[in-house]
Amino acid sequence: MNKKRLRIFASALPLAFTLFMLNVTVSAQCSDVVLGLRQPLGSALTNQNNLLVSETGDRALHSGRISIVDASGNRRTLLDGLPSAINDVSEPSGPAGIFMRGRTLYVAIGTGDAGRAGPIPGTTVPNPNPISSPIFSSVLGIQFSAKTEETTPGFTMTPADQQSLANGETVVLSDGAEGTLRIRLVVDFPNYVSNPIQPLPTNVQLSNPFGLVPVDDVLYVTDGGRNRVWQVDLLTGSHTTLVTFPAIANPLFGIVPAGGPFLDAVPTGIAEVNGKLLVTLFRGVPFPPGTSTVQEIDPAPATQSALITGRKSAIDVLPLSDDYDLDYLVLQHASVGPFFGSPGLVLRFETPADPPTVITNCLVRPTTMTLDRKTGTLYVTEYGGRVVAVNLN
Repeated sequence: MNKKRLRIFASALPLAFTLFMLNVTVSAQCSDVVLGLRQPLGSALTNQNNLLVSETGDRALHSGRISIVDASGNRRTLLDGLPSAINDVSEPSGPAGIFMRGRTLYVAIGTGDAGRAGPIPGTTVPNPNPISSPIFSSVLGIQFSAKTEETTPGFTMTPADQQSLANGETVVLSDGAEGTLRIRLVVDFPNYVSNPIQPLPTNVQLSNPFGLVPVDDVLYVTDGGRNRVWQVDLLTGSHTTLVTFPAIANPLFGIVPAGGPFLDAVPTGIAEVNGKLLVTLFRGVPFPPGTSTVQEIDPAPATQSALITGRKSAIDVLPLSDDYDLDYLVLQHASVGPFFGSPGLVLRFETPADPPTVITNCLVRPTTMTLDRKTGTLYVTEYGGRVVAVNLN
């Protein structure tokens, strides 16, 4: 999310005040599944009932990783060495959202070190040094068998593999135990586009893919840096902008020192239901309460409208549908004040316009959620490295 990415701030407001303002009660608590991950940003269930978690990395170069977590909380590495580097706001940027379809895992790769903080607050300039990977701001497709998933000791991507992918080659990795991974570059977005302002003509806008969802032969990708949803042809890799999200007025401008007069949209989570796309707009610095929304997009005419409004730092959305009803789970990265005052929340909306039910409030800076529909278990990742389970039954 470049300048709008996740940052660490604290709030002194108590939890009781938060729940009072929501006028709802809490119905579930969190159980730890696994700890110590490298800043997880994405998750997905496989057809082997394992949870895959994408980790954007620690501060080490190319520390991005995909982990396999079983139902007992045991973690194994699927793929290490994915592109990761320190971005323009001094945080790791690498693997982000993931989506598993069949035996193919789609992985969004963030902006990495393509940009550096500009001389004026809120600006970005191109990295004057060579960036550390040619496949930042991209989506990878990774294929592996069910047997490999269950038995692999792990694979490692090398910088040479990253260059091969950038050259359009399919990379086949071996784990030394009869397992293989086939990796291809699905789409490579521009690292940045020129965005000159006065008095900084070298200002740029970074591409930062975050969430993704495939529908038939099209992959939809949110870009938190360029405030849009991309439409990618899975057969050719060609991509076009489906929709863009305009900036809105910052209600805290002049009150909170950080941030300018307008808030960028910062699209993050994405899901599909009944032929429509749902996209969470996180909103930019200083992340004011009440400005975050869930947008509904009709891809055919490429139109959008606000479905759920008045949220705080919404980062993911999950539709819950059956033959008679459609509810929405919304994951809030934070709940109070500007910036990221705890707790993070899972909210359930029976209808978009009505007040939500708080499913759980035991989260600290959650980043994504995945539902096991067989068991009713909701898995939620946190930026600090924890994955928790929440029982929805």
